[in-house]
Amino acid sequence: MKELLKVVNLRAEYKTERAVTYALNGVNLSINKGESLGLVGEAGAGKTTIALSILNLLPRPAGKFTGGDILYNGKSIFSMKEKELEDIRGNRISMIFQNPLTALNPVFTVGEQIAMVLRKHKNLNAKEAMNRASELLEMVGIMKSRVRDYPNQFSGGMRQRVGIAAGLACNPELLIADEPTTALDVTIQAQILELMKDLQEKYDSSLLMITHNLGIVSELCYKVAVMYAGRVIEYGTVKEVFANPVHPYTMGLLGAIPKLSGERERLQAIPGRVADAQNLPSGCSFHPRCLNCGKHCKTDSPQMTAVNADHFVECFH
Repeated sequence: MKELLKVVNLRAEYKTERAVTYALNGVNLSINKGESLGLVGEAGAGKTTIALSILNLLPRPAGKFTGGDILYNGKSIFSMKEKELEDIRGNRISMIFQNPLTALNPVFTVGEQIAMVLRKHKNLNAKEAMNRASELLEMVGIMKSRVRDYPNQFSGGMRQRVGIAAGLACNPELLIADEPTTALDVTIQAQILELMKDLQEKYDSSLLMITHNLGIVSELCYKVAVMYAGRVIEYGTVKEVFANPVHPYTMGLLGAIPKLSGERERLQAIPGRVADAQNLPSGCSFHPRCLNCGKHCKTDSPQMTAVNADHFVECFH
């Protein structure tokens, strides 16, 4: 299977007058063509920063890369000129942003915002682009008659669906979905996930799904990467990682999911708080919350090791 995207030892930080936030601290992951990868972890783990980094969209001047590389089809994203990046963004790599309220421009109709993408990347004329925008809106459950409405005329969930329609417009080679179903009710959520699954199979596209919902990952993704404090701490196939979690953090995330059958049990809770990205602990970043913490966990950083061919983990235990 051809490797489409590879993130190599990526490091990024946000620097302000008050402090430096170490958002990514040596991230390694890869996505093959036609493959789906779920990225999970608590808020502040660095998931959205990875998504923005792939498109080279870290907010400047606060955000900057301090090490590593991102290869798309074997070529470094950081070596590409702005024109080349503009041709890729929204066309070959598309992103569904986390907050639909800020992702949509309030002075353009929703149809015009979808049509812009089609006119630029698919060379459609204004009428053809608007007709296609209407079809895309209908595809995500919005009446095509609303194509000339403005974002403020939609609810939060409907804005999210507009963002999904725009992300799917060009049938991208890689779709980055940053919590795309957070604002949706369960019925629409199921429809959108089914739509994304169908389009991925139809166009053999790849998917990076960022979510807190492990159920979505098990349903939609082939591989999963668990993030903590700006690092991928467990990585492998969904089947292997969910059936045999090795890192204490992954065990904690899975242990917090309520069971739908069998005897009711008290849910497990991960002690402590998420690591402060402005003041990361020494050694393993998870050690202040880990029940299996040893002396070397406080001073040394574990390296990614293979559990088996489909499963890797950063943990001394």
